[in-house]
Amino acid sequence: MNIRELILDMLMEIESGRIYSNVLIRNVLDKYDYLPAKDKAFIKRVTEGVLERRIQIDYILNAFSKVSTEKMKPLIRSLLRMSVYQILFMDTVPDAAVCNEAVKLAAKRKFHSLKGFVNGVLRNIAREKDGIGIDGEPEGKRAEAFYPDREKNPAAYFSVVYSMPQPVVEMWLEDYGTDRTGKMLQALLGIRPVTIRWKESMAEEEREAFLARMEQAGMEVRHHPYLSYAYEISHVEGVRKIPGFDEGMFAVQDVSSMLCVECAGIKEGNLVVDVCAAPGGKSTHAAEKAGKGGKVLARDISEAKIAFVKENAARQRFGNIEAQVCDATVYEESLDAKADVVLADVPCSGLGILGRKRDIKYNLTEEMLSKLPLVQREILDNVWKYVKPGGILVYSTCTIRKEENEENVKWFLDNHPFTAEDLGGKLKGIPHTETAAEGYLQLFPDIHETDGFFIAVFRRKEREER
Repeated sequence: MNIRELILDMLMEIESGRIYSNVLIRNVLDKYDYLPAKDKAFIKRVTEGVLERRIQIDYILNAFSKVSTEKMKPLIRSLLRMSVYQILFMDTVPDAAVCNEAVKLAAKRKFHSLKGFVNGVLRNIAREKDGIGIDGEPEGKRAEAFYPDREKNPAAYFSVVYSMPQPVVEMWLEDYGTDRTGKMLQALLGIRPVTIRWKESMAEEEREAFLARMEQAGMEVRHHPYLSYAYEISHVEGVRKIPGFDEGMFAVQDVSSMLCVECAGIKEGNLVVDVCAAPGGKSTHAAEKAGKGGKVLARDISEAKIAFVKENAARQRFGNIEAQVCDATVYEESLDAKADVVLADVPCSGLGILGRKRDIKYNLTEEMLSKLPLVQREILDNVWKYVKPGGILVYSTCTIRKEENEENVKWFLDNHPFTAEDLGGKLKGIPHTETAAEGYLQLFPDIHETDGFFIAVFRRKEREER
């Protein structure tokens, strides 16, 4: 098994757009589970690293190559990208070995005539890497001169140094300013641990026993400060290998998503409708809070998405979840004013989860960004009718973008019989919750140690104005 050739094929597959990177990486690691742990870690790191740093890597390649990355053969481009990542970001891999392996792979894949080109570009980068400045803010006059001028063109500078498409950087600079944008971009490049939500019904002794097994297996365990049942797990080969997974003792879920359900105030016996439920983290969380006397209707647009919900519900042994294939934009009269709580975690640009799904940023288009707020409003315009008078509607996204978040809150309250729910009592101990009294919260990865996530909570009026 040639590990680098496997990575090359994975990068080619991801660039084709036929599969999401997180899905492909999971499938490959499952298929080659017999490989040593260090090989699997290498596969994951290089593949994810190339995706995470692609804009910066291409900028560097274009500075050292007479052929631009856009004009390179796709395989050679992917081969150079993965090699540059190893040279610049992996000190444990000797530069000479990286260059030699790249040349061998070029020849093996029938690009004999380009061996010299590959070798020359990579060895030049290896020689000059100390003057490039690669990790975080570049230091030194040579590194500063290598990148776009930060003072004259901060958008171009941030785009290259933090590998973020320039239109996204420009949007954040306008909304949040230079300092906040830089900190967000830095945080999104950080390595995020796996976050799990233990069942609240678990006895403390049982939870402690599973946590001890994790530590014995070499995993690093940290209690998240916001919620008693939330833990971060590092040094994990795969979530299925975390003690307690097969027994259904926990869900893999970010704390931001857990807070979304906490803010809903779900009570024993409630009917909850989760209109965009996959993969099911919020549905199982809501099911536990609603109890055996309650019910969760977990809905999503396709059988493939609902399969994830069913799998999670079965593994965690929740019998009060009914999973259904439904389009959230299509009204269903049988649910009119029936739900105590409606969860609407709508499709969004995903800018808050770029640390987990690294290829999202390369698939965003202006057309997509312009349409998303309209789709979100179409869903809200439909599903609010399912909320009973006095009931709760939770609107959430995994993005950091005012058009999809704060502007949608204002539009919704201006056009629907709801009021903003004061969230202050549900967000104790969480920093920067100044907007909680207005019914919403934007979570930032650099401030909150969570995904970038938006939560807004509305309560339907008991009596509607006519």
